Amino acid sequence: MHEPHTIRYEVGQDNVEVLGFDIHNPVFVISAGLIVAFVAFVLMFPEGAKTFFGDLRPWLTSTFDWVFMGAANIFVLFCLFLIVSPLGKVRLGGADAKPDYSYAGWFAMLFAAGMGIGLMFFGVLEPVYHFQNPPLGVSAEDPEAARAIGMAATIFHWGLHPWAIYAVVALSLAFFSYNHGMPLTIRAAFFPLIGNRVWKWPGHLIDTLAVFATLFGLATSLGFGAEQAIAGLNYLFDVPATDTAKVILILLITGAATLSVVAGLDGGVKRLSEINMILALLLLLFVIVVGPTGDILSGYVSGLGNYLLDVVPLSNWVGREDTDFMHGWTTFYWAWWISWSPFVGMFIARVSRGRTVREFVICVLLVPTLLCVLWMSAFGGTAVHQFLDTGYSGVVETVTNWTPELSLFKMLEPLPLSGLLSAIGIVLVLVFFVTSSDSGSLVIDTITAGGKLDAPVPQRVFWAVFEGLVAIALMLGGGLASLQAAAIATGFPFAIVLVVMCYCLWRGLANEPRS
Repeated sequence: MHEPHTIRYEVGQDNVEVLGFDIHNPVFVISAGLIVAFVAFVLMFPEGAKTFFGDLRPWLTSTFDWVFMGAANIFVLFCLFLIVSPLGKVRLGGADAKPDYSYAGWFAMLFAAGMGIGLMFFGVLEPVYHFQNPPLGVSAEDPEAARAIGMAATIFHWGLHPWAIYAVVALSLAFFSYNHGMPLTIRAAFFPLIGNRVWKWPGHLIDTLAVFATLFGLATSLGFGAEQAIAGLNYLFDVPATDTAKVILILLITGAATLSVVAGLDGGVKRLSEINMILALLLLLFVIVVGPTGDILSGYVSGLGNYLLDVVPLSNWVGREDTDFMHGWTTFYWAWWISWSPFVGMFIARVSRGRTVREFVICVLLVPTLLCVLWMSAFGGTAVHQFLDTGYSGVVETVTNWTPELSLFKMLEPLPLSGLLSAIGIVLVLVFFVTSSDSGSLVIDTITAGGKLDAPVPQRVFWAVFEGLVAIALMLGGGLASLQAAAIATGFPFAIVLVVMCYCLWRGLANEPRS
């Protein structure tokens, strides 16, 4: 058996230690400088920022919908190709590499990495919203058809497409790192295309785009988390749901995330993730048991079936009449997942050594997708059942009045122990909030330090603090609309980067010995 080819790279060749910062010139300097300037500008001119971001999102989603939709489809097709092609035999880390984690531990980390706050915010809201406003020309006057397409549309946004985006980035990072000894930075994946220029300005640009995409994708998630947590605290304890309260909450969570970042991956991030997974699983099981269990389980099966039937028309952007759905939901989601991909991809790569490419892609695509479908079937399916079968309209009113941050709490209200469940929901949002922030800070820190996994503590603190400040700035400069616009703006160029990454990964795998 031939040994994998080795690409030599001297980590640290242009790193400089300045005031406790391990600066990878010029990625850290450019990224940090632009982020500081951005925060200052938005805080100084909030009304101008609100107008700008308010106009930016609809322009991007309507003008470049084909870029986001086309790119996401390419990622799914590429992943399916890897599963069935001989390239699937390549093992991450070489022919003799053994997995670092059991299947159970690996699956738990795959799921925990990719979603988090999003499931808490959209798990109830989205199935109900699409039930009331069904896509693909389905009439809302037909409740069963609306329920079917509503769940299919929800699964579409949380199924194969987002996980294919994550798989492309994670597989690229893992392959070039474990099989070729390259650093865990996005630029490393482009070596087959541009060679040693990945260590020059083309590579600097790629990594800088990755930093911005990750930062604004995380800021969007933190904004959703702040909205939902404050809404829950107001719902349960009459805490005022003001901008000041949201800013204070973001500051408190950023402080907790900073402490977790200082503690490191095993001391902070891992411990919090384990706590959150246990709480999330208990909440999910409770809803399944005390909710409409039969409806949830049958909805899980029928939801998967409807998703497979409708995934192609939902993926098509040509001649669509439901542009509100496509631009307001799908395009935003694809941009958001793309902006999250360096963060999630790096995490998945770090825990996937020893897996074959086929095993990796199958598990990263299918296992989290099936778990997300179960979550949506339990939470969203319960809310739809409450409306159709019992006449309870609490969740429907949150959609009608557009108070989406209350959807989860309204769904829990008719269930036993609703107060306790809502409190657990708030805790979950807050801990997801912390784990997203601290994990994202470690990833950005790694990219800006040239792939080093042990960059200095002051640098970790810097990125943790500025993630919170970006979320605050965007929240004050237009709320969730500004956060979503920022995610789309950074996801757009990075979508093109990831399409090129698919080609580079294919070239790398094609030259690799199979186990």
